[in-house]
Amino acid sequence: MRKGLGVKIAGLLAGLALLAGCDMPAPPGAGGPTTAPRPVDAGQAPGKTAPSGESLALAAYYGKLQADLLSQGLLRTDGGGRDAPFGARDLARNFEQITFFDEYERGAGLRASSGRPVPLRRWTQPVRVNVEFGPSVPEDRQRADRGAVSAFAARLSDASGHPVVMDAARANMHVLIYSEDDRAFLPQRARELAPGISQGALSVFRNLPRQIHCFVMAFSGNGPQMHTYTRAIIVIRAEHPDLLRDSCVHEEMAQGMGLANDSPRARPSIFNDDDEFAHLTRHDALLLKMLYDPRLSPGITLDQARPIIAQMAEELLGGPS
Repeated sequence: MRKGLGVKIAGLLAGLALLAGCDMPAPPGAGGPTTAPRPVDAGQAPGKTAPSGESLALAAYYGKLQADLLSQGLLRTDGGGRDAPFGARDLARNFEQITFFDEYERGAGLRASSGRPVPLRRWTQPVRVNVEFGPSVPEDRQRADRGAVSAFAARLSDASGHPVVMDAARANMHVLIYSEDDRAFLPQRARELAPGISQGALSVFRNLPRQIHCFVMAFSGNGPQMHTYTRAIIVIRAEHPDLLRDSCVHEEMAQGMGLANDSPRARPSIFNDDDEFAHLTRHDALLLKMLYDPRLSPGITLDQARPIIAQMAEELLGGPS
């Protein structure tokens, strides 16, 4: 997790039955409806009302947060320069930490991971992306966000070599951009997108504390497909100012490809809790290329993959360093 910016939550989905998930505890006293109508898309929403006080307060909070980070020289968009060099050993080490380890124990909410490596997880089918909005999100904001997601989907495809396309009709990666005033729509939409989702996982959609700015919940199959992603749901708050919103798009969509962890040693990278970089870096693009290299496959263990990882890193950076 990038502190305050992103939360990674993994689940397992087979057919219509949720086999396992991350039971993330709801905040004390939180409640919420369990059913809600499907949100209305652009151009179809009924007459929008002014944002509520809660939504305006969130927008002010995130605006101040972005300004504070920028004043510290953080949220960089340069992709990393001469001040952030890395070599093949760095790239291999960071790939191992970000791909083969989890932040949180599966099925245990926000309890820290045991630190044991997990098998590699990624997509085998094309990733087909759709963007949805809560009814309160203005049409001009929707157009801008669709453009940003579409552009980043193309970059993910180019970096990974795996198909990532915009396809609303057959989507398996769903980007939901909702405001605080649209919160009631989220639980039902999550049920529609992931039938059989556990109550623990559903509580994340129902109760979003302020410190969760955005998150991705990835689902995989059963049996031979247990390490293959079949669906992902990304939630991004509409109250974010532009750069924080873009940062959420970059981090959560990249995480949803299979880069599931953060590392304090990863630099220049968005997979680091320090908020130094807002946009995918050259380092991160190489991680995606390694993740989808045909020499690796879903389910491969770290011990099996380690010699391949070292070889890939040396190939990409022109030898050991």
